[in-house]
Amino acid sequence: MRKVLILALIFGFFSCASDSPEDLVSLDLLKYGVPITIMAPDSAEVKTMDLVVQKDVSIRKGDDFYVQLFMSEASSTQSSVIAARLKGEIKSNPYFSKMISEEESGFIFENAIDSLKPSYDFRFVKVQGDKEYEFRTGLIGTFSLDEVEQMYKAIKN
Repeated sequence: MRKVLILALIFGFFSCASDSPEDLVSLDLLKYGVPITIMAPDSAEVKTMDLVVQKDVSIRKGDDFYVQLFMSEASSTQSSVIAARLKGEIKSNPYFSKMISEEESGFIFENAIDSLKPSYDFRFVKVQGDKEYEFRTGLIGTFSLDEVEQMYKAIKN
């Protein structure tokens, strides 16, 4: 009886230990002109726009997963340098409230656009060859901290 209880607890723990409310799958963005693979919800919608100086790729599924990726010529060979520049830009925004977490190539932050409900966002930078890839939440919508943390984890993998 004790072994059955222990097994039930182990299975229960692992079934609750999922990082996401829905399963994420590998999404290769090469067919959209970007040599990067991220994790995204199954059947996420991908849209691209070729702008003059950069490529814009949006990956969206519902209202709680919306990642925007900007690909452009690298302004530095080190992602940490680009992330530091982005951090300075974010901190100068009048709606910036505080940093939630910081890593060498990315960070999660809080905005106080609405005094009753904060919104969250992130930036993450990868440099490959002569290209830089800047990831962020989609430009439309507000996201909870849990949603932003999920998106941040998905693009880092």
